[in-house]
Amino acid sequence: MPGGRTGGSGAAATKRFEVSEEATQREEEHEDDGDEDLRDGGVPFFVNRGGLPIDEPTWERMWRHVAKIHPEGETVAQRIRGATDLPKIPIPSVPALQPSTSIPERLEAIQRYIKELQYNHTGTQFFEIKKSRPLTGLMDLAKEMTKEALPIKCLEAVILGIYLTNNMPTLERFPISFKTHFSGNYFRHIVLGVNFGGRYGALGISRREELMYKAPTFRTLSELIFNYEEAYHRCWHILKKVKLGHCVSHDPHSVEQIEWKHSILDVEKLGREDFRKELERHARDMRLKIGKGTGPPSPTKDRKKDVSSPQRGQSSPHRHNSRGERRLSGEKKPAESKAMPDLNGYQIRV
Repeated sequence: MPGGRTGGSGAAATKRFEVSEEATQREEEHEDDGDEDLRDGGVPFFVNRGGLPIDEPTWERMWRHVAKIHPEGETVAQRIRGATDLPKIPIPSVPALQPSTSIPERLEAIQRYIKELQYNHTGTQFFEIKKSRPLTGLMDLAKEMTKEALPIKCLEAVILGIYLTNNMPTLERFPISFKTHFSGNYFRHIVLGVNFGGRYGALGISRREELMYKAPTFRTLSELIFNYEEAYHRCWHILKKVKLGHCVSHDPHSVEQIEWKHSILDVEKLGREDFRKELERHARDMRLKIGKGTGPPSPTKDRKKDVSSPQRGQSSPHRHNSRGERRLSGEKKPAESKAMPDLNGYQIRV
């Protein structure tokens, strides 16, 4: 019967919608778990979870993946692995910064060091970074990065940037994550936003020069983000979301977690002017927290000795990064707190 077929079609459409909604929710939850960087632009990459030195299964998996993603395939892997006269790679030295050196000059030196480590193109991230780890654990990992001096990806660069700027109390640091779309795929990137003397900038690493370091010269947070957006447009990427964290503690022994996603802003839903307003509202929130002395709390070393586990205990200061407390797409916090060219599938990875 026609009526029956129509009802069936409607039920099927409803089912498809529910499945789509469920898939979208799973994707958001996947990102919230900190695994968003395991697939970039539709291309998966691996994480070395066995520590260093790299174990044999991880080593072989890395080379198989290199052969799969490199244009020369297995040839490049065999050529490198079979070579006996490979040049010795110089090991970058952690910059020795004098107290008299200005903050902008220190940031430039740190960025040069991060860049000298080089971007990791192997498809295997050498250091496993769990975003839920306390800051003290991530700083231990950053120290290991400086000892091993291996190529890094963008998330590793953020942790390293925090570690190398901990002795700059007048510099505020906060994570900035980008989600972009190009040629049917989504790409993700993260940098470490910085604020010195009321001027914004960033530290980081990327395949693209214009998507990493920004000197602290931007008068507002929105100017900094719009600069990244313009850089993405030059790579034919469309900015979809920006996720902003709060300021990170300067105490390397803090057992607090980094607040990665205090504000989650959907660029298309907000519109240009509302997007700018939400960026400035986030900047204002950070200034208020710092001004009131409620910015990232840092437990004392004595208190840290009493903590039996790196997990957040009952006495730990309250964090504001639970899913229900984040500001999504410009949603205001409670009053008490403040046409793309057809490039025929050509992929530009950033």
